[in-house]
Amino acid sequence: QAQLVESGGGLVQPGGSLRLSCVGSGFIFNAYDIIWYRQAPGKEREFIASIDSVGKRRTYADSVKGRFTQSRDNAKKTVYLQMNGLKPDDAAVYYCNKRPAPVSWGQGTQVTVSS
Repeated sequence: QAQLVESGGGLVQPGGSLRLSCVGSGFIFNAYDIIWYRQAPGKEREFIASIDSVGKRRTYADSVKGRFTQSRDNAKKTVYLQMNGLKPDDAAVYYCNKRPAPVSWGQGTQVTVSS
């Protein structure tokens, strides 16, 4: 069964950094784009970033552009989201999914930004 598992979240002070990981299994990982989303309390899930199957084309939401960077290691079936300059508005549960044919949402990983 195809699934994606997020990890790497935690508590960080404003201006700090975190690196999230998204590990895939049960599908041909290097054939799919990976999309990052986040959902803050009381808000809808929103698109954050995407990376194509070979890691050449990356897109970012305006809210994170210049602060977040994606990379992928297909040998490890993992996509990374490096988050720098974190702000309180970045606090949310972060999810990843594949495109096309998204899988059921995983647990996500909680990011808390607070002093």
